[in-house]
Amino acid sequence: MTATSLYSSQCMLGESPLWHARRNCFYWVDINAGNLFSLDWKTKVVSEKHFNDDLSLVVETIGNDLILALGTSIARYNPDTEALSYLVDLEPEKKDHRCNDGAVDSKGRLWVGTTHVDHDVERGVLYSIEKSNKPQQKIPRVTISNGIVWSVDNKRIYFIDSPTQRVDAYFFNEQTGEINFDKTVINIPIEMGTPDGMTIDVEGMLWIAHWGGFGVYRWNPFTGKLLDKIEVPAPNVTSCRFAGEKLDQLVITTARKNMDGAMLANYPESGNLFITDTETIGLDNNRFL
Repeated sequence: MTATSLYSSQCMLGESPLWHARRNCFYWVDINAGNLFSLDWKTKVVSEKHFNDDLSLVVETIGNDLILALGTSIARYNPDTEALSYLVDLEPEKKDHRCNDGAVDSKGRLWVGTTHVDHDVERGVLYSIEKSNKPQQKIPRVTISNGIVWSVDNKRIYFIDSPTQRVDAYFFNEQTGEINFDKTVINIPIEMGTPDGMTIDVEGMLWIAHWGGFGVYRWNPFTGKLLDKIEVPAPNVTSCRFAGEKLDQLVITTARKNMDGAMLANYPESGNLFITDTETIGLDNNRFL
């Protein structure tokens, strides 16, 4: 399978794809530019909102708001009124940090990781945030938190710290949010690129965007085996989500970051939003409380 360009966003660092079924639109961000994109699924018209900070994450809530990660802070944003209210700053004393990837679990907790702006080794933390907005440290000494998803039965959480080149599984207590390391389920050879964002399908298979790997790779976390690859005409593939009424299309974000003029000439669609049909379907979003 080969993905085709859905929108020419030309993001420097496109990330955090989100299918919002109730709004019938697709969101994603350009992190360092602080831009939030919204694509109307019916008309394909794209709207753009700028924020004066790194914008690394957008997730759905049970209401009309979105949750955004701005710098090291978590904020609630209403796309209809553009009202913005800050909930918590995860690391107020660390001016050289920002949030990175995140996701919401089945009980409405937000999980989000921090990273040093230059990705210094093991400077970040994976946090969870309850409705009270009080953060809890879950995994310390993380470099680049990515690809946070839960197994179909919610008994495990899969997590990527990108430079480790692996996917780790943790036992997950759905009621308490407690996690305990289980095992490494996937080791990714460096020649395939570096694992970045990730999503899961109804069969429990992991779809992982590979930075430097020209695609989204479908992996089996039970066997550690590679099952398939979606080719993307851009080297730096950052994340992916299932979208559409049947959740049978995969939408993919990419980046132009760290590409010189020659590379951009060879891969001019880098930074765009891509799409492909799939033979499986994804899962509905969990929503922050």
